[in-house]
Amino acid sequence: MIVIVAHHYVVNSGLTDLINQQSVLEFRDYFLLIFGWGGKTAINCFVLITGYFMCTSHITGRKFFKLLGEIEFYKVFIYLLFLVSGYEAFSIKSFLKSVTPFYSIGSGFTSSYLVFFLLIPFINKLIGTLTRKEHGLLLLVCLGAYTFVPSILFGTVPMNYIGWFTIVYLIGAYIRLYPIPYGNDVKFWGIATAAMMILSWVSVAVLANVGILLNRTGLYYYEVADSNKFLAVALSVCAFQLFKNLKLGCIRWINTVAASTFGVLMIHANSDTMRQWLWKDVLNNVGVYESDFIIVHAVGAVIGVFAVCTALDIARKAGVRLLRRSV
Repeated sequence: MIVIVAHHYVVNSGLTDLINQQSVLEFRDYFLLIFGWGGKTAINCFVLITGYFMCTSHITGRKFFKLLGEIEFYKVFIYLLFLVSGYEAFSIKSFLKSVTPFYSIGSGFTSSYLVFFLLIPFINKLIGTLTRKEHGLLLLVCLGAYTFVPSILFGTVPMNYIGWFTIVYLIGAYIRLYPIPYGNDVKFWGIATAAMMILSWVSVAVLANVGILLNRTGLYYYEVADSNKFLAVALSVCAFQLFKNLKLGCIRWINTVAASTFGVLMIHANSDTMRQWLWKDVLNNVGVYESDFIIVHAVGAVIGVFAVCTALDIARKAGVRLLRRSV
């Protein structure tokens, strides 16, 4: 989630527009591009975790409505805050976006994940009927079409989050159900994760300069800009395997923070209005672009946003518990 917040710091603030205007990239440009590189990779990690654990579990109405309730709470509450404060003017479209959880199915993460969540019981039935060979062949076909074609052949494959989430879920399920080479080798996956991360960063730096030479803006994130790109997929799988095999034991504060990471997403990426208010007005990312403190600002802003949103979500949960006890 910290990686996702860093991604939003760069791509939702107007900083990429400034970087696109540069004819020669400076250190701060490389830093910002690499700092915000991993949002889509982190999304893959999130869905891999879902697939790994949910492929042998069951979706219940309580789980779904708990997820839906959290999403609706933040959507409506934050919309009302902006409305009452006068920061956002009322419109039918903004009202519908604030109360409808399925407003941008296919392209919006939250709406797509809700629909995908409802599909999990059916996907699990499919997984249960597949042999290991069939499961592997299914992944080969899907990754060939969704990852190999756009990443290696530079073909056009429109992204749809629901379809892609299903594929990543199938990867997580395969890792859970079947042994894979070096499956439990921490050293192997540590080296693989480091290699994929460095390769991802190198691709960003190289493609940034290629984009300048070809006069093509936004080329720098080509291999990581969408969740289905090869480096985004490879790094997420390697990182998942690495952390899956680390013997950390039970660390309560990590569990507490981790339980609120979805709330962090719901708060800081709530709407276009929130993006404008947070990154452009309050933190003024563009305003500090040319300052000597841009790196300190970036790191501090991301850690601060993550910490504040985590605290707010923990407070929300405490309020819910108090309400239940009083009722």
